Amino acid sequence: MTQIDHVRWAAYLQAGVDDRQEVQGIEKQIESLPLDDAYAIQAALLEMKLARGDKVVGAKLGLTSVAKQEQMNVSDPCYGWVLESSILDGEEVKLDELIHPRVEPELVFILGEDLAGPNVTADDVLDATATVVGGIEVIDSRYEAFSFTLPDVVADNTSAARVAVGTDGVGPREVDLLTLGCLLEIDGQITGTATGAALLDDPAGCVAMLANHLGRHGQKLEKGWIIPAGAPTDARPLGPGTVAHARYSHLGTVTVRGV
Repeated sequence: MTQIDHVRWAAYLQAGVDDRQEVQGIEKQIESLPLDDAYAIQAALLEMKLARGDKVVGAKLGLTSVAKQEQMNVSDPCYGWVLESSILDGEEVKLDELIHPRVEPELVFILGEDLAGPNVTADDVLDATATVVGGIEVIDSRYEAFSFTLPDVVADNTSAARVAVGTDGVGPREVDLLTLGCLLEIDGQITGTATGAALLDDPAGCVAMLANHLGRHGQKLEKGWIIPAGAPTDARPLGPGTVAHARYSHLGTVTVRGV
């Protein structure tokens, strides 16, 4: 098999971001994209962004609910990075900076301590978490027609684009995260409802999976980072004038609007 040029494909994806132009899936162009190579492309893409002056402020999970896996026709979760440039300051999402954005609710863990795998458990995550808040992630796959394989989306940093982080938080053991309720409302219409258990039965367990994944690569989750644990409902398009509310029991409401 021909060796995959990770830097070349990272530059290919970054060009899609810079030009705000969707690109063809990588797996449509090469014989195979093993997951290890996909994460290597993701790492090269991250290095490009950091070289431009960006900063890692968290790590994230994707495809951690049946709803999301079915929507995107994949069967496994994936992992990526949250960059400082992606954190929204206010409700407005500038659509001319994106290709085809979609919104989804997120349970967000804010870490009070480092978490380093291997063998991190859900209890370890709760012990290391300072606060759990609600959020909305604006995802924006760079691929044509928002269609991709699991290795494709891994290489593309799990479609990361923008994140709105709520301010109404609770301690990780103050409420039952499995029964914590969430609904997504688009322009006044409820498009999805779920509980924390939709995230592979335990949102803290999802964060443990992320910590253990990073541990295999000699990396860790760091104190102060934000960790979106994945979307419990499917994603919905965000267009000009669209207003999206993610409403949570115990965590208030997070809102974004397309402009």
